[in-house]
Amino acid sequence: VCCIYIYLSIHYIHFKIQNMIAHVRYATTGAVSLENVHPFSRELWGIHWTFAHNGQVPKFDHSTPLEAQPLLGSTSTKDLHYHPVGDTDSEAVFCAILNAVKAEFQSLPTLPVLHRFLSQLCKEIIEGDEETTIFNFLLGCGKYTQFAFSWPGRRPGSKVWNGLYYIVRSPPFQTASLVDADYTIDFAKFTNSNDRVAVITTKPLTDEKGWTEFERGQLIMFDKGLPHRSPRCCEQVEKEGRGLKSKCFQRLRACSISSATTCSISSDTTPITDD
Repeated sequence: VCCIYIYLSIHYIHFKIQNMIAHVRYATTGAVSLENVHPFSRELWGIHWTFAHNGQVPKFDHSTPLEAQPLLGSTSTKDLHYHPVGDTDSEAVFCAILNAVKAEFQSLPTLPVLHRFLSQLCKEIIEGDEETTIFNFLLGCGKYTQFAFSWPGRRPGSKVWNGLYYIVRSPPFQTASLVDADYTIDFAKFTNSNDRVAVITTKPLTDEKGWTEFERGQLIMFDKGLPHRSPRCCEQVEKEGRGLKSKCFQRLRACSISSATTCSISSDTTPITDD
């Protein structure tokens, strides 16, 4: 579950946070152990990157030796700075994504550039294993930014559909009841008129209207409780100063995704919306 700008109540302790990832693991790959607990976290460019995954990724299964697992993007064997501690496919694919991001960029990419590059990596991870891969993840990048991707599916013999859904709540906040428990929450008690909340889950948690299922292969960036579904939709967020921030690296204003594709942000960019 990912919450942006939300009050969370745990044992009657209330706190507010801008970017959060929580994960309840049903272990299907890897042992039940501390090193396999989601979310996983690594530092890149002086930024905390956090990752939680639901599904199965055959290319990064623990039965495949690390040296036989694919290198994503332009990663070479000299670029392997991140390595899994546990034996889950989730942590292995997270490390592969970070290695690819680090190999691709010599300075901080803008959000549109990062969105496009992550989409490219997701295609690489799924390609050739479209029917057996279930790849739903949350990727937090620092204080504000969270990406979510869904390649849904159902494990053989299971009736459970593994995908992603999201809902955006804004004032006036209402009450809602959990779908699997006799519990109702009044969101107005934990928010104010300046809040907006985006919640991303494996399945809808409440009986209220507004839950939206991710499309197959869709990558969405969430910022200030709003979904941004394409690189162009991320441009305004970048212009407003909520791109990646680091004390160690300069921000990249134009970066090549491939030999034929360049994305840049200029001062005369027209604001883009998700309409």
